Amino acid sequence: MTQSRPFELVVDQAEPAPPPPQPTPQPQPPKSRLEPVAIQMMQMALAALGQRAMVALASLFTLLTVGSTFVLWYLTPEPTDRQIVSLTIYALFVVAINIIVRRFK
Repeated sequence: MTQSRPFELVVDQAEPAPPPPQPTPQPQPPKSRLEPVAIQMMQMALAALGQRAMVALASLFTLLTVGSTFVLWYLTPEPTDRQIVSLTIYALFVVAINIIVRRFK
């Protein structure tokens, strides 16, 4: 059996640590002449997007009114004469509303 040596403290001679490097300030890039133009282009793009959303809402109105007519016709499986007349009047009313909305755009 071999005897193990006990732990002992080993002190290395510490080298003096070099001072941390000083961060060099980054030069500020000059103001670009394109920055105001880019902002203006973004504003134009957002305005166009808003206008397209309004057109989509107007088309959604037409889709909803025509869809309501279809649903009413579909939910009437065996219509009587009066139901056919009333559904036809409603369909003509929806067509008239859509024509009026389209003319005032």
